[in-house]
Amino acid sequence: MNLAYVQATGGKDERPKLPGSLHVNRRLDRWLAFDAAGHVTVTPGKVELGQGILTALAQIVADELDVALARVVVRAASTPGSPNEAVTSGSLSVQESGMALRHAAASARAIHLQVAAQRSGVPMEALRVEDGAFLAPDGRQVGSYWAQADAALLACEAPADARPKPASERRIAGTSAARLDLPDKVFGAPRFVHDLRLPGMLHARVVRPPARRARLVALDDGALADGVTLARDGSFLAVLAEEEHAAERAAERLAARARWEAEDSLPPAHDLPAWLRAEQGDREVVAERDDAAGETARTLRASFFRPYVAHASIGTCCAVARWRDGTLEVWSHSQGIYNLRADLAKALAMEEAAILVHHVEGAGCYGHNGADDVALDAALAARAAPGRPVRLLWTRAEELAWAPVSSAMLVDIEASLDAEGRIASWREEVTSHGHSSRPGRNPSPTLRAVEYMDPPRAIPNAINPPLAAGGGAQRNAVPAYRIPRLTVGVTRIARMPLRCSALRGLGAPANVFAIESVMDELAAMAGRDPLEFRLAQLDDARGRDVLALAAEMCGWRQRTKREGFGLGLAYARYKNTGAYCAVAAEVEALDQIYCRRLWIAADVGEAINPDGVINQYEGGAIHGVSMALKERVEFDRRAVTSDEWESYPILRFSEVPTVETRLIARPEAPPLGAGEASLAPTIAAIANAIHDALGIRPREMPFTPDNLAAT
Repeated sequence: MNLAYVQATGGKDERPKLPGSLHVNRRLDRWLAFDAAGHVTVTPGKVELGQGILTALAQIVADELDVALARVVVRAASTPGSPNEAVTSGSLSVQESGMALRHAAASARAIHLQVAAQRSGVPMEALRVEDGAFLAPDGRQVGSYWAQADAALLACEAPADARPKPASERRIAGTSAARLDLPDKVFGAPRFVHDLRLPGMLHARVVRPPARRARLVALDDGALADGVTLARDGSFLAVLAEEEHAAERAAERLAARARWEAEDSLPPAHDLPAWLRAEQGDREVVAERDDAAGETARTLRASFFRPYVAHASIGTCCAVARWRDGTLEVWSHSQGIYNLRADLAKALAMEEAAILVHHVEGAGCYGHNGADDVALDAALAARAAPGRPVRLLWTRAEELAWAPVSSAMLVDIEASLDAEGRIASWREEVTSHGHSSRPGRNPSPTLRAVEYMDPPRAIPNAINPPLAAGGGAQRNAVPAYRIPRLTVGVTRIARMPLRCSALRGLGAPANVFAIESVMDELAAMAGRDPLEFRLAQLDDARGRDVLALAAEMCGWRQRTKREGFGLGLAYARYKNTGAYCAVAAEVEALDQIYCRRLWIAADVGEAINPDGVINQYEGGAIHGVSMALKERVEFDRRAVTSDEWESYPILRFSEVPTVETRLIARPEAPPLGAGEASLAPTIAAIANAIHDALGIRPREMPFTPDNLAAT
């Protein structure tokens, strides 16, 4: 929200409501511009993370303006060159940025047609647009966006009464389009921040302490190699060199000379559930109702656990920074460039206006990984070489051991059936850290290096966003089913030994795993088929549709038992307000559990790029398979120890299941984000399939032989 406007109106925003991010970034020229060469340049504040959002945004603009998709150029976000759209997260980019651009493009179209009508004398309503040209009823061209490419035309606020096209008239949005970002990636063109090379660039590496809580007390005597520069701020230590390999060798040698004062600070890894239960925290009631219900006949009690989980991107985090003429310039794959700028300013005691942040794509990541942290690392290193750009790349060990992790979680459920086999009551208690320590949202900076700078500053405890904003630990904690008596509580643990923050789905994977496991168990108690039991108590028609479709795809009603194989089903609507997803999973139990097939039924309302939507659902599901079967952060009392692929395994290509996805078309419905919808129901479906195969009910992730044997 515009701070000056809010202050002038006494804290109330009485402006006409505009769609998505356009409401707080109201000027049209912040979003798009035309040029005489025949292009429209779009400048969204959302960023490309491998999810294909820039392609979808280009489709929306091309459709609304009636220009060929090839004419749309989408510029990467930057400060201050892009509207401030906060963070690209929560599967909200189409709702926030897409709907803003749809309205902005409709506004720009109307303005340009008004100008063409005034100049030609042809009534505006009689004009039509063909690939950017304005045509009269007799076929005469009376103007074009390119001929009227005057920036002053869009130097205004978007009108509230702009009228985007109805769904029936869209021709580009709603059809599958090739991703704009993929050709460079497929053919190895330099597109990532890792590929960025600027004149005079130096390379840097950080020397990490041996423990999360540690202080650098001395550097033993020894000379740095020729051409190597030391950067130090308190206990933050880095080296710079002309060549990357020289920086790596210098960091190894300097690490051997560094003496640290270290402490134990991490919880007992062998008994995390007990530690979580014993920790103090703040409890809030997320949902509560007490409607009339039948008498309780049977009761089920179950507890579910998910360990800490890492982002584990294949490409490690990277940033480039340069100090010049009193300004700091940063190239980063951050998900929130304005938020990053705010925390850099706090950490470095600077004015935000003196910091420029350019988004450059990096390795795909859903959630708050180390992209923001490495930006501050690069800035601290670059202070030792004013005027020269410094590229700082994290190692694999840093990526796995020093980036934020997703919180460990406990979910305790007590659920009862009445005499008719319907759910009568449900009590659920979730125990977790908060799920967001993203930059820019706290008076104190949350970037990793501030703990080691002089003076050191503690990173604030992670928060849970309110449920109205999607929630954190409470995300998807409220069951989607008809339950007369319900209590859902969430306890946020007061201290955070491992820094926790957002990772794909936030609390949803653990909550949906627990809820959908209990739904299967209640179905068995009631003597009902798991699908029929769900359908009987699910009032949302779109939820029923995806469940029925997934069941049809996998042949649920015709299924036959096979030795060693199991079939499971699960459902969730992301955040209970977002995209719908039902997943059926087939597993095979051998020396370990293998997921062999997935069937996914999806509903995102209007699908801007159907192929992109399917890619997102399938990618999220495969991520869910990896998280369900393999992933766990390991640590001792001082540091994370799962800092290589051997100790933090992820799904291999040879283990990826066959995936079939079907999308329910609803072009008239508002669009919903696809990036996170399939992760949680995939995990839950695998858990239910394991029970079908082995008769064992998984209670702890990942579903490894050891964890299953301990059930």
